[in-house]
Amino acid sequence: MNDSVKDGTNNPGWLRRLSGGLRRTSASISSAITDLVAKRKLDAATIEELEDALIRADLGLATAAKVAAAIGAGRHDRDVSGEEVRAVLAAEVEKILLPVAAPLVVDGAKKPFVILVVGVNGSGKTTTIGKLAAKFAAEGRKVVLAAGDTFRAAAVEQLKIWGARAGAPVIARAPGADAAGLAFDALEQARAQAADILLVDTAGRLQNKAALMEELAKMVRVLRKVDAGAPHAVLLVLDATVGQNALGQVEEFSRIAGVTGLVMTKLDGTARGGILVAIAEKYRLPVHFIGVGEGIDDLATFAARDFARAIAGIKD
Repeated sequence: MNDSVKDGTNNPGWLRRLSGGLRRTSASISSAITDLVAKRKLDAATIEELEDALIRADLGLATAAKVAAAIGAGRHDRDVSGEEVRAVLAAEVEKILLPVAAPLVVDGAKKPFVILVVGVNGSGKTTTIGKLAAKFAAEGRKVVLAAGDTFRAAAVEQLKIWGARAGAPVIARAPGADAAGLAFDALEQARAQAADILLVDTAGRLQNKAALMEELAKMVRVLRKVDAGAPHAVLLVLDATVGQNALGQVEEFSRIAGVTGLVMTKLDGTARGGILVAIAEKYRLPVHFIGVGEGIDDLATFAARDFARAIAGIKD
């Protein structure tokens, strides 16, 4: 049986948190729109300046051009309101995001369902794993955590705290232990415990560090020695505050580890939330979750319409 992770994306409380979290991004876009359309009719120069504003918000060249063209369609030399422009922006962004907005589906026939979580230092991998463990446990699933970040003792301790909250055992080794060996042992133990899900943490690594990326590739190879289909999902955790640098992370982690889906964190701390739209336009990878805070309820399944309206500064 296949089950998608459920949460409260239709919950008004979550929508308020999302809009609040994206306030810096939407404010930077909205102020640019208001400044431009309030001054003059929508001519070619105005549309070009709107496109530049969208590029500065990290929506990406292709997305900015597409949105600007949609804003200009049928509106040349007309007075338009900021509300009208924001509505077009939201509609165009939603079109881009709809194909990638996909819940994480756990195949119940694969026990344990192995989720490898990857990303650079500071992206929020361990916290994301803890929140996912809590969500899965709340759904009645048996979860095991593997502390694959063997470089940082603090990461292991952090994972143990999250494991205790979720009632999920944590498989760990001494600092500096072989991460691939740990992953192998964790999968065998999760099988022995009849776990539903094994969440594997990994050491944060820059995508341009060849030795660390090779270690990640080794973890994937070793997991496949136990289960040829593992890992069943590879989640790349991206920090929204890094802006355009996230594009390179998607490229390289996909090449090394076969990324199957994305989690975008720290949207509440940046004016660069538009980068998620640029990533969706370029890579078409499923976006499973977004995070707008540190709390357990601040990670939710990604919903295209909610995100598009929040980024355009439209309140329901």
